[in-house]
Amino acid sequence: MRGFFIFFTLNAFISCTTTSTGSTSHELSVVKPQWQQFTNGIDYLHGRLASPKIKYWALRIDLSSPAIEIVVSGEALSAKVSSFVRGNNLAAGINALPFDVVSSTEGQPIKNVGIVVSQGKLLSPANSRYDALVFYKDGRTAILSQALINSSSIEEIKNAVGGFHQILKEGELTERALNSEPRHPRSAAGLSADGRYLYLLVIDGRQAASIGATEGETASLLLSLGSHNGINFDGGGSSALALRFPDGNVKVVNTPIHKIIPGQERAVAGCLGIRIK
Repeated sequence: MRGFFIFFTLNAFISCTTTSTGSTSHELSVVKPQWQQFTNGIDYLHGRLASPKIKYWALRIDLSSPAIEIVVSGEALSAKVSSFVRGNNLAAGINALPFDVVSSTEGQPIKNVGIVVSQGKLLSPANSRYDALVFYKDGRTAILSQALINSSSIEEIKNAVGGFHQILKEGELTERALNSEPRHPRSAAGLSADGRYLYLLVIDGRQAASIGATEGETASLLLSLGSHNGINFDGGGSSALALRFPDGNVKVVNTPIHKIIPGQERAVAGCLGIRIK
């Protein structure tokens, strides 16, 4: 897969946008993303906000590209996002669902809290409390309540991963996003209005260099990046975005913080990945 990557140095690859923000917890000033091509169908961005102090990493994936393949994991044993990317020959991967065992040790029994569908196979049942990112067999994409997914509609789904809640709907912040104040590291995903682009976003938190974001700030950032609809994935110490670099090495680009230890990656449950065919 290395041949699909554009060869450039890491320093040239990491472009950074610094932006000031608005005064409330959900109103960020508009970010003008300067995307750089990472590989076929995938663009990359690393940015910083000045106030509140936030560092974020984002991918824009062109779902119309024939080179792009969505990969979903929902195994019964825990694994780090970097291991998910490395073991499945992926270009990128992000944590997705909440789960019920927290550890930095891989290979432990673990349970997804929410739906996982991989290549049409149901790996974990829907949880009606939460929402999900869904990829249909006919090419449609959606973010919707898991309560709407039943035995009939699952037949139409190719891949799906649950998360927590929808925070961006039809270009507007949801009521939940507008009223959520706690700051945490965040993982999130968004879809463009026409469904062509998938956006993956990770925000660092619980660190001096990046204090984390509210759900509203996460939704505002997704909107600025190009999302029309967005979902908040599992965050906190689970937040991790792993990429496969031109030399073949897999690296987590943000700084996970499992049990207050910066740089320690947590073993998680369901993940969402991108493979270059």
